[in-house]
Amino acid sequence: MPTNPNSSQPATASNAKVASNANPVSNASPASQQMSPGHPGYVRMRLALFTSGLATFALLYSTQALLPAISDDLRVQADQASWSVSAATFGLALAVVPLSALSERFGRRAMMTGSLTVAVLLALLVPFAPDLGWLIGLRAVQGVALAGIPASAMAYLSEEVHPKALVGAIGLFVAGNSVGGMSGRILTGWVADAWGWRVALAAVGAMALLCAVAFRLLLPKARNFTPAAVSPRALARTLAGHLSDPLLCRLYAIGALFMTVFGGVYTVIGYRLVAEPFGLSQSLIGSIFLIYLVGTVSSAATGKLVGRLGRRGALYVAVSTTAAGLLLSLLNSIPAVLAGLVLITAGFFAGHAAASSAVSRTAKTGRAQAAALYQASYYIGSSVGGALGALAFHAAGWGGTVAMGLVAVGGAAAITVYATRKAQAERRAEAARRELVGAPA
Repeated sequence: MPTNPNSSQPATASNAKVASNANPVSNASPASQQMSPGHPGYVRMRLALFTSGLATFALLYSTQALLPAISDDLRVQADQASWSVSAATFGLALAVVPLSALSERFGRRAMMTGSLTVAVLLALLVPFAPDLGWLIGLRAVQGVALAGIPASAMAYLSEEVHPKALVGAIGLFVAGNSVGGMSGRILTGWVADAWGWRVALAAVGAMALLCAVAFRLLLPKARNFTPAAVSPRALARTLAGHLSDPLLCRLYAIGALFMTVFGGVYTVIGYRLVAEPFGLSQSLIGSIFLIYLVGTVSSAATGKLVGRLGRRGALYVAVSTTAAGLLLSLLNSIPAVLAGLVLITAGFFAGHAAASSAVSRTAKTGRAQAAALYQASYYIGSSVGGALGALAFHAAGWGGTVAMGLVAVGGAAAITVYATRKAQAERRAEAARRELVGAPA
């Protein structure tokens, strides 16, 4: 999953100090016990979280750039091979909420270490999957294991890092996410060109193993964590409260719809570029993921865009940019396709940043759970997008994938239009009420 400084992760961390209804935890740690620049463990902590983010997202999307090679070797269609990506993201989506609750009981450091260890062990087994069924099954379990890292990392940071140094610490973790998502795809593309997709997956597993060892050696022990009992009933009440909030549900839906487009496009784009009239090599297709760097710029600019146009205004810009990129990508020209991917990537990151940053501001209680629900919907969108995008490609080519993306973008636009009209109606009603109250008797 690609992430960024203005995405849900920082919002999650900034609000992790607010105890959830399900797991009341006091995070009011004395400042002297929290890490900040100059503290002996501060640099180690930042490097450790960077390596965990890098390994997580390199593993999560490790098969995405390899799908054409997997299809050829296992003799399966794009819609079948795409489940090697969708299964991992769906597993993460299902597990992120329960693992966030378990981290309250067993500790953030233990949860992250255990999750990364299991995910790496599975990564070393994945290249030996004898058929597609085994590959999908191993990837699904790997996604469940990986869910423990985003579920725990932000809480660890909020408890162990001084508030004044928190933004910098989060920034490096998010950078690890982005670099991992991009480098994993690029590495697999180049290695697969020379030695095949199985060796490429083994290379990513080896890289993740090094990251896991570095993470375990570098991450300082938690000094401010207080275990809390996990109450499934209280957690269920908190989640039900969030899911009954219309605004939160709209934000969850927008995040899922944007990720449906993004997941569908990047799952299928390799199939389009390896075929005629392009005929690109696996290594060049892997290099396409350098476009992810556009997301860093786009998400960083979203804060200013929201300040100028408001959240809904920023979402309109994101929807328009994404739709324009989808249409441009229909042209049978490498420059046009690349320009289309740039616009799709920029629009997606802007929409994701605008929606995710609003979640924690909207939730009044249980903000960690509200953000976890956003992550769950986000990764469900990735799973659905990858599966539907590949199915549409198999049925109608790239035009089918673009049509699927336009429907999803249209859904995000419809939700935003509805929210705009609802807000306008509420303002008119409030103005009428004030006028009535202020009118002379």
